[in-house]
Amino acid sequence: MRKMTRRELALIFGAGALAGTARGSTWKRSVKPGVVGLAEASSRLGEPLGAEAARLAMAGALAASVGAESGVEAASSIFSPRDVVGIKVNCLAGKNLSPRVELVDALVDLIAEAGVDRGRIIVFERSNRELQRAGFSIRESGPPYRCVGTNNDYDRDPSTSGAIGSCFARMVSTTCSALVSFGVVKDHDLAGVSAGMKNWYGVIHNPNKYHQNGCDPYITDVARHPFIRNKLRLTVLDGVIAQCHGGPAFRRGGIFELGRVAASTDPVAADLWAWREIEAERARRGMPTLEAAGRPVRFLATSAKAGLGVDDPTRLTLVSA
Repeated sequence: MRKMTRRELALIFGAGALAGTARGSTWKRSVKPGVVGLAEASSRLGEPLGAEAARLAMAGALAASVGAESGVEAASSIFSPRDVVGIKVNCLAGKNLSPRVELVDALVDLIAEAGVDRGRIIVFERSNRELQRAGFSIRESGPPYRCVGTNNDYDRDPSTSGAIGSCFARMVSTTCSALVSFGVVKDHDLAGVSAGMKNWYGVIHNPNKYHQNGCDPYITDVARHPFIRNKLRLTVLDGVIAQCHGGPAFRRGGIFELGRVAASTDPVAADLWAWREIEAERARRGMPTLEAAGRPVRFLATSAKAGLGVDDPTRLTLVSA
């Protein structure tokens, strides 16, 4: 794995790739397999990040992820004004370990400045209660954006994908044309890692059925369903405060100040980066690897085989803002 600058990345991808950032281009031109954009964002547990710092971090990570000159240019390459953009946040762990509202606000601002009407941007989670516990305000309409729980509004009939059979939230099956997974960097007591990909368990009606064998292949099967695979444009991970032990719920003794925001058009690569950071912190603490602790991260290899992204560390490219 080699760290690269945004300028180096742009040169490698070439003028043709950069031309894909023009408004009206197809978003698939901006997909960068194995590339994760990173930006620094430091704040202590329980302290706000601040709107300006959040904007800088979000814009920097987003631009770095696709080799764009700015966060707005990056958003323009990923989203169309015709899109209805759904941002799925992971608020299971409450305010201490959920995506920071100020970072979500910053992402919404960038998408809006790229030409998507704020009324077409929806931040959502499984329930209003979970959103409120994480500090979000429920809004059925904007501005600055809609923020609602799916609140058991599922398709009437289940659909299948691999080993799963589930009713999907209408938010992803019907309402939204483009999706963002906005997760946090944390461990998981069964899957090993809960970052961007496992976040999609929050859009099926029966996630409790799919936790055997480290949630493998079920995380992959949810993510490769057309409702997700054909609409997922971006994964964003809040790593300002991360957790290496005790997840997926918040556990004070397991947190650490990672001080990073990550963005990637490759959902597997984003989770691979999160996994590496969690393992690095566990090593610093003298803790066993997740595999040695009985929580091997199996789903990334399965997801890579399904064509969802890159799980090979030698093909992981970290681009700093």
